Amino acid sequence: MLSAEDNSYVTKTGPGAPMGDLLRRYWVPLLLAEELPEPDCAPVRVKAFGERLLAIRDTSGRVGLMDEFCAHRGVSLWFGRNEDNGLRCPYHGWKYDVNGQCVEVPSEPAESGYCQKIKLKAYPCVEKGGIVWAYMGPADKQPDFPAFEWLDLPPSHRYIAKRWQECNWLQAMEGGIDSSHVSWLHSGELHTDPLHRATKGAVYNGDKTPKFEVVDSASGMLIGARRNAEPGEYYWRVTQWIMPWYTMIPPYGENALNGHAWVPMDDENCITWSFTYHPTRPLSEHELATMRSGGGMHVEVLPGTYRPVINKDNDYLIDRALQKSGRYYSGVAGIAMQDASLQESMGPIVDRAHENLVSTDNAIIMARMLLKKAAQGLARGVEPRGLKQETHRVRSASFILPADQPFAKARAEDLVARPGIIHTGV
Repeated sequence: MLSAEDNSYVTKTGPGAPMGDLLRRYWVPLLLAEELPEPDCAPVRVKAFGERLLAIRDTSGRVGLMDEFCAHRGVSLWFGRNEDNGLRCPYHGWKYDVNGQCVEVPSEPAESGYCQKIKLKAYPCVEKGGIVWAYMGPADKQPDFPAFEWLDLPPSHRYIAKRWQECNWLQAMEGGIDSSHVSWLHSGELHTDPLHRATKGAVYNGDKTPKFEVVDSASGMLIGARRNAEPGEYYWRVTQWIMPWYTMIPPYGENALNGHAWVPMDDENCITWSFTYHPTRPLSEHELATMRSGGGMHVEVLPGTYRPVINKDNDYLIDRALQKSGRYYSGVAGIAMQDASLQESMGPIVDRAHENLVSTDNAIIMARMLLKKAAQGLARGVEPRGLKQETHRVRSASFILPADQPFAKARAEDLVARPGIIHTGV
């Protein structure tokens, strides 16, 4: 459990909040590159850490992220004209480049230099892996760009999607590092979802009493969930948690790898990113069709928005008959929305003072502690973990081990990204 003070500390991410300061020290995945499909396309609203921003792609193809509102009279620049390498406010014609610099104030003589004094808050952007990333922290502390394995794979080898989740980022992320719920909440899906069924891992996950071992790592944590396999052996599922919001989900057989990131929009909403990739082959049409239709770790979203089709306004289309039959253990279809429905059911920010945690919650307890310590350390000038590229070059894995072998040492090589070598999965 957490006190009200500590709960506020780890969940609040707005400007000036200690956790917000910490999260801004990382490169942030903010929007899909396809949301800015061509030069001079319409601007896109972006909300991150409580800030209202706009993303644009200018005439030269450069991407920018700036304050949504014109410095003149506060008009939303979402209504602006994206033209001639800048975004022009339709109210009085003030124009801004991708760096937020005002380049034209039509009412003032050019020789006055007035527009040079006007600059909107803006953040540097990098487009890679089909995503537009931004760095929103102090300019002199900008870290190296992330080095996740999937960023350097051909586009044919990966599928990236995002969705709006209507709860605080931390309770969503805590669901991602809680491997014990898989044997319950997703038990029906493991035997029917095309990207999970017919694997030994789906069978071993029938053990509903996993034991957990959490190991500190340079990235964040290794979370080992141990279940009974054959006599004298354990089935291990090892999740990588990478500071501050990434999880790498253990694979099922030779199916593709999956990961998530949870990025705060504000304190009561987040963007859930889902990454599916295979290190040695293109994703098949069957896999892509499954994911686009809400299978695997993905969801269907409403046209023109990233809100899931299944959402709280329609009670997540819960089917009580299928719940009773076991087809969907909770009655909600799809692994991702099974998670989101319960995480959102806690309310926008769950009151952790009323929790009763048990041994399977050790990873959650440690993640909270590491995040709080990192934010406190940052205030003292201590750099947080997860900034360096080597901390990203890791993988999750699932494997069988004799009962007397520790997972982290026995299969250490399987937890490192190895280009051109398939991952280890059961």
